[in-house]
Amino acid sequence: MNIHRTNCTPTTEPERYFLPAEKLISGNPEQRLWSQYTDASGQFFAGVWESDPGAWRVRYTEEEHCRIVSGRSRLTAADGKVTEVGPGDEFVIARGFEGVWEVLERTRKTYVIYEARVDRGD
Repeated sequence: MNIHRTNCTPTTEPERYFLPAEKLISGNPEQRLWSQYTDASGQFFAGVWESDPGAWRVRYTEEEHCRIVSGRSRLTAADGKVTEVGPGDEFVIARGFEGVWEVLERTRKTYVIYEARVDRGD
């Protein structure tokens, strides 16, 4: 099948996890992930992510398109630029982004991620 439907309100059980302590800045938010598509190369993904309030350090090695379904979050780049997002907001986080993701109100987003393979010259 070449068409894969995704749903921002999945009815299946999510993968539940907590972030490593070294990334945490505040709180200990439970995060939930509904992976809905992975391509054959393992480099392209789509699904739904949700997190309880808290803040943690991020460093993106991937390209990610997000659409906020519910809640509010704040992204603060390493240079101090702040971007607040809420329901209906769509944005791309580019590979190389470093900073802090802070969930102000439980946030749910749909995501599409492309993770390029890095040739390490092995």
